[in-house]
Amino acid sequence: MSFSLEQLQKQYSSNNFFLMAGPCVVESEEMVMGIAERVQQICRRLEIPYIFKASYRKANRTRLDSFTGIGDEQALQLLGKVKAAYGLPVVTDIHDAAEAAMAAEYVDVLQIPAFLCRQTDILVAAAQTGKVVNVKKGQFLSPEAMQFAVDKIRQSGNQQIALTDRGTTFGYHDLIVDYRGIPTMRSMGVPVVLDCTHSLQQPNQSSGVTGGNPAMIETIARAGIAVGADGLFIETHPDPARAKSDGANMLHLDHLEPLLEKLVRIRQVVNGL
Repeated sequence: MSFSLEQLQKQYSSNNFFLMAGPCVVESEEMVMGIAERVQQICRRLEIPYIFKASYRKANRTRLDSFTGIGDEQALQLLGKVKAAYGLPVVTDIHDAAEAAMAAEYVDVLQIPAFLCRQTDILVAAAQTGKVVNVKKGQFLSPEAMQFAVDKIRQSGNQQIALTDRGTTFGYHDLIVDYRGIPTMRSMGVPVVLDCTHSLQQPNQSSGVTGGNPAMIETIARAGIAVGADGLFIETHPDPARAKSDGANMLHLDHLEPLLEKLVRIRQVVNGL
């Protein structure tokens, strides 16, 4: 059965934002299944359409000794198991055109990392799978420039597109969110997601380990909902300090439910409910 963003947004009558959430990378079966089950329970109660997120492999690492994954096939099979066990759509990153068809066998949404958003061969390969394609805006691009990524996917025969803002480079070690980009990219006729966790990364640290500012996740998320983001992207983990990737900017799983409760109320005000 094919999956579409329209189906997801019609899942509940509350006209809520949708959520992409999960760990940065597949670490173990116990971890991904536990997070998926808990977040699904929260989202059902709050009537938030939910897409489970986890990368099957991390290709963009600063240091050679950084964790990249448990193995492509094993990780993809676990994502397929999450999908089957909980009936959830699943999103994962791809890093090369050759990976598109492989990942598409297991997931519903193919995500194009920000650094690769201009790579034509990856965009075309993802589009040709017929899956939803979520393209992260490059930290180095204006929101307006994402029209070209949208055009490449549409011209490749796929209309199922989402764009995600994950901050814009601000100096060597920081990012900033320009909220004007959300309505700008929405004007391209696609849903726009705000990545509330990667927007708070502090990249290029001298240690070779990316830093972050998770205390600002709520601020970023509240502002995103207020200006009309269709969805939110939040990486979450039961123990961020021990996460094998991006722990410095992930939201502790225990903090997700109270945050989403606040965001649902903001969405209701924005919708005039």
